Amino acid sequence: MSRQRDRLVNFERMWREMDEMLGQPFAEQWPRSTRPQPGFSPRVDVYYCGDEPRAIVKAELPGVDTDSVALEVAGRELVIMGERPVQETEGRVYQQVEIEAGRFRRVVELGADVVAERARASYEDGILRVELPLAGQVTRKVPIEPAE
Repeated sequence: MSRQRDRLVNFERMWREMDEMLGQPFAEQWPRSTRPQPGFSPRVDVYYCGDEPRAIVKAELPGVDTDSVALEVAGRELVIMGERPVQETEGRVYQQVEIEAGRFRRVVELGADVVAERARASYEDGILRVELPLAGQVTRKVPIEPAE
């Protein structure tokens, strides 16, 4: 486990050194979601469906206790935060470590405005499912007046 953390620390150090060497404009050209973050970033699916249109966000969170997960909706962003506990390593010699652990924070960009107050979330078989009703668009017919 410590080797995995060492790699992450080394990667973060390399990223900082690149920022220092190439300047701030280099860092700004990378989207926030691709910058290295501590912990891990769960994979997500986002789609839109329903007679009452809604966004559905599914996040892979196996091994995460729902009590440690927090959801926030801010504008067109859904923020998923939490923590997957680090597995016990005492008395074990790992050949391979691929199950990421630690804190996570994933910002999911939504393609439409949503009604945050009506959002619902459920968790089953390691998948977090968040339903976000889309905000109704107010349309109005605009009459065309004849030119004078």
